[in-house]
Amino acid sequence: MGLVAWATIARALAPTENTTQEHFDVLIVLGNPADADGNPTPTELERVTEAVDEYERGVAPRMIISGGAAHNQYVEADVMARVAEAQGIPAGAIVEERTALDTMQNACDSLKIMRLHGWESAEVVSSASHLPRTGLILSRLPLKWRTHASHALEPERPWMHAAQTAVEIAKTARYLVWARQTESCTL
Repeated sequence: MGLVAWATIARALAPTENTTQEHFDVLIVLGNPADADGNPTPTELERVTEAVDEYERGVAPRMIISGGAAHNQYVEADVMARVAEAQGIPAGAIVEERTALDTMQNACDSLKIMRLHGWESAEVVSSASHLPRTGLILSRLPLKWRTHASHALEPERPWMHAAQTAVEIAKTARYLVWARQTESCTL
């Protein structure tokens, strides 16, 4: 119970940004598994659509789409990049990070790409339930950042929101107890 309480409090107090910037070098779109046939899931569509909206608003001139084949044989970044291109993002404005298997790797591998290009700031797009843990991870990295929540494209069932929050609390507990101490970015 104590661990769940700790994770819940950490999520409630998690940072959402470390800068007041309105424009960034890059958007980072965090991955989510494709379906069993390699098609984009609603979560992937929500995240990419939000990133496309931010790109079109001029928040950043390019995006890193991050995610490997974490839960099936389909590389999340490939599936999501196709969606972004279908929504009008030029292929030259998309960098795919194709190896990350979890949120920590999404952040670290995206930071490596940013360093290679001399980019120093990012707006990170993901689902609202995912962003508190993402903020905890980003707060330990040397970059200017803020998070931005994607919006559901369809009405969300109440039980689905509760299930996503429960999973994220468990993943936050794992991060606080294990991953934060044992996993770090090697730049």
